[in-house]
Amino acid sequence: MKRLAFGLALLAVLAIAALAAPFVAAALGHDPFAPDLFARFEPPSATHPLGTDDLGRDILLRLLYGARVSLAVGLAAALAATVIGTAAGLFAAWRGGVADALVMRLADFMLALPALPLLVLLAAADPSRIGLPARGEAAGDVLRIVVILALFGWIGVARLARAAALATLSRDHVRAARALGATEARILRRHVLPALLPPVAVATALSVAGAILAESTLSFLGLGISPPAPSWGNMLANAQELVFSAPWAAVWPGLAIMTTVAGCSLVADGLRRR
Repeated sequence: MKRLAFGLALLAVLAIAALAAPFVAAALGHDPFAPDLFARFEPPSATHPLGTDDLGRDILLRLLYGARVSLAVGLAAALAATVIGTAAGLFAAWRGGVADALVMRLADFMLALPALPLLVLLAAADPSRIGLPARGEAAGDVLRIVVILALFGWIGVARLARAAALATLSRDHVRAARALGATEARILRRHVLPALLPPVAVATALSVAGAILAESTLSFLGLGISPPAPSWGNMLANAQELVFSAPWAAVWPGLAIMTTVAGCSLVADGLRRR
């Protein structure tokens, strides 16, 4: 319980800080998107609590606005992957036979693909050719990354959901319910879905951490969230040449990513233990 509570507290603090970003910007009187070349590389001070970056922008504000992007991508991608994976695993276990074989072989095929090169290839594609917002637009970048991460993130959830569903469907109380005339929809709703919640909840918490790391990696490579919209990944990319001259520009986004991933891992471990 302590790990679960501490992990939830970490994530809650990060979420509240992200939501409070406009109020913090108004209190400090800075625009996190507007360059100020006369304030480049300022160390932490009362005016800029975490210092400024290579364009004179306040790092604290960009961290808070970047938290909005990174947390939104992580949560949306994890939820989308959970929904797709749970539906696929439940369908495979419920229908069995050919349907089960097709879903599992598709999962095996996706697992056999080299994930990172494919992520990079898909992220580099131009979404405007299929009617989506072009790269460089914040909403379009977020949607594109969420779709890409969900496309590869459902496999583990599907395997967990299938295993839990198969175990539940073979139990005596489910057989008794079927013998008493319960419909398949009622059996799935009342008996199978509740049994899927524990493993799927743990997988979802871990998926949030994985999605945030993947988004940070793509943004670091210049294929994720495009500047001037901040994300923790592109903040690290901008600071990679400043590790010795302005270390605060690299330390703070790295700490933000580490804290978020640690919080998600603590939540997943707490859920698993409970």
